Amino acid sequence: MKSTGKMVSKTVIGIAAGIAGTLFVGYCIYFDRKRRSDPQFRQKLKERREKQKSKQKQKDGSSSTMNMQLPNMADPQQVQQYFLTQVQRGEELLAQGDLDNGTECLCHAVSVCGQPAHLLEVLQRTLPLPVYNLLVEKLPAVNDKVSTAIAAAAASGMGGASSALVEEELE
Repeated sequence: MKSTGKMVSKTVIGIAAGIAGTLFVGYCIYFDRKRRSDPQFRQKLKERREKQKSKQKQKDGSSSTMNMQLPNMADPQQVQQYFLTQVQRGEELLAQGDLDNGTECLCHAVSVCGQPAHLLEVLQRTLPLPVYNLLVEKLPAVNDKVSTAIAAAAASGMGGASSALVEEELE
């Protein structure tokens, strides 16, 4: 009889655990429906998503184009490092879906590239057409800004040393 008593208690424990699990799932469903039927739920959710997007944009913007350092154009190693960094940032931002900052970084890479025509051919083959068209649209403005920044650095006696581009210049 002792063995049937243990089986009954195991069965009772199993049934109790099943009922507790069912009650927990039922409460979760009830709470979720109550939360979703709240008139301010969608508004709060939208605000939260906008805050996250703005934080992400600030983070991406600061890491990509806000305080960009131009290389010393007389030093080929610095120019090459800058070029590679801009290509890498551009690819990362495009992969994240940030087309504006991604194409801007690629424009900076093209502007310091020794063979921009060849680079543009490669980009035309590898990028989707809308992204490539955006790159081509932005290229003249970015080229002008980079040229202006380089000329300003040379005129200020830096001899082509690094010059910071701030966000206002880029927009």
